[in-house]
Amino acid sequence: MTEKILAILFAFISKIIVSAGYGGIALLMAIESACIPLPSELIMPFAGFLVFQGKFKLLWVATVGAIGCNLGSLVAYEIGFYGGRPLVERYGRWILMGKRELDWADRFFGRWGYLAVFVGRLLPVIRTFIALPAGVSRMPRGRFHLYTFLGSWPWCLGLAWLGMKLGENWRELGKYFHQFDAVIGVVIIIGVVWFVWSHWRHRISSQPPAISGQ
Repeated sequence: MTEKILAILFAFISKIIVSAGYGGIALLMAIESACIPLPSELIMPFAGFLVFQGKFKLLWVATVGAIGCNLGSLVAYEIGFYGGRPLVERYGRWILMGKRELDWADRFFGRWGYLAVFVGRLLPVIRTFIALPAGVSRMPRGRFHLYTFLGSWPWCLGLAWLGMKLGENWRELGKYFHQFDAVIGVVIIIGVVWFVWSHWRHRISSQPPAISGQ
């Protein structure tokens, strides 16, 4: 099943890049950064393979890829900025989130947001979604886009370089990165379970004890 999905994605990605060139790379990376799980682990190595064939330049591939990441992240950031916070404030109690969690996120992104965005852009899975919480916490836009680009550029360069070095065997990267994505996914699930469990326990412990009838 995984092989079939990867084959379909490869056909789509290769068609876009071959047809649109550098613009196709930027478009696909923008889609990936707009919280749509289109794997950059296929996009950039294929672009690197085209560098191997002499059709693209490596530094240009990395740069347009990072620009695409910024464009897609802008969409996700603005959704979080304008829509995410009101939704959490209104309906967050149903997912055990409220003002306390929003205040914590504000403090975190106010102090460490640049590092979270930079490192997040270097990690599979997380890189696709990091812009959304940054928008919810209303991290300053200029700083957000700066660190999005700084984190995305080496990621794009590294994947393209690997695709270039592997040449005809570049597709092997997709299989290995898919396994790594699964590991990151498990870690995220564990984090979500811990979050729900700890907040539910806090909610129960903070409830006043019931007063027994006389």
